[in-house]
Amino acid sequence: MNRIYIVGYMVAGKTTAARHLASHLGWEVVDTDALFEEKYKISVCDFFNKYDEPLYRKLESEVLKSTENLDNVVISTGGGTACYFDNMEWMNQHGLTVFLRISQTAVVDRLLHAKRKRPLAEGKTESELTEFVNRHYTARLPFYEQAKITVKAENLDLENLIKQIEAK
Repeated sequence: MNRIYIVGYMVAGKTTAARHLASHLGWEVVDTDALFEEKYKISVCDFFNKYDEPLYRKLESEVLKSTENLDNVVISTGGGTACYFDNMEWMNQHGLTVFLRISQTAVVDRLLHAKRKRPLAEGKTESELTEFVNRHYTARLPFYEQAKITVKAENLDLENLIKQIEAK
């Protein structure tokens, strides 16, 4: 196993966890959103505004699958990556998957205070955001739960995660 995929809902801390984990392992870290933006020369947010989500998900899946040639890397995926096409099954076949489980309350709080815009959450009031997150996260949960390892995202215990990874 020389590839770890971090999955979970938006603002769960996937990129931060990936950086810390990669640093501990002495591996590289890759973010699929950054790969997408580099390849297509457009931010994910701008892509969502200019084009449609189905096209984004198709291209995102292609970007994800381009990571199969990378070794000794921790890959932070977009919040929806695991939920489309065969992406979750593919990640399980090509690396070790880690689901950062976060409470819906924490998601709403983080989104309300986020510096970076999230296309799916943009322009919503707090009550609209709460309703959206409850519905949206619940729909995505079955995909995330297919990960080989699940850890609590709030106050992530990196040492515990490393022990679980080493046990796999």
